[in-house]
Amino acid sequence: MRFEEINWMDVESYLARDDRVMLVLGACEQHGYLSILTDSLVPQALADAASQETQVLVAPALNFGVSPYFLTFPGTISFRSSTYLAVFEDLLNSLIQSGFKRFLILNGHGGNHLATGLTAEILNQHPEVKIAWYSWWQAPAVTHVFQKHALKAGHASWMEAFPFTRVADIPEGQMPLAETGRTISAEALKKDFPDGVMGYPYQVETAIMDEIFQTALANVLHMLKFED
Repeated sequence: MRFEEINWMDVESYLARDDRVMLVLGACEQHGYLSILTDSLVPQALADAASQETQVLVAPALNFGVSPYFLTFPGTISFRSSTYLAVFEDLLNSLIQSGFKRFLILNGHGGNHLATGLTAEILNQHPEVKIAWYSWWQAPAVTHVFQKHALKAGHASWMEAFPFTRVADIPEGQMPLAETGRTISAEALKKDFPDGVMGYPYQVETAIMDEIFQTALANVLHMLKFED
């Protein structure tokens, strides 16, 4: 159940019986042969699937993140870090003022992690609020699936090539491994990874992607219980 499917009176009725809400954090950035909105599509799909089972409300997604390193790829739209933090804070404070108290943030983009520190500040200001943060590709249960199939994660690679993120034919084979531990400019990054895929196979069997999604969904359903 999404905000766009109901009116404000429906939200008021919902809050009379439940104070939970899911907030999707994504990005609009290059993902090789996948959708530019891949980082929003994956957590949104998890939120929608979890909402179907629990009826927990899903707030509108924040489809823009912090992606300065991809700005040389046309279509990437990036917030400055300061802008992102201000928008994120306003989103949470607006929802808190509405009456929501338990937040499950479903994050799809690594650049958004800078907001995790701000959540602690918000919790200090609102001790009645609970905030859980879930970045699906970093969850231990999901990385266990990666390891079981002898796979490693890479930006825009097999890991994000779900059926619903594919918008073009995907090549066979794999790209060279992305070098870690260094910061480079957007221009240098595009030179090193001209199609935007940063290491590992372009795609794997659909069954593996289904296993990853179902594992992440089980995590989300558990987190929605907000057990201490």
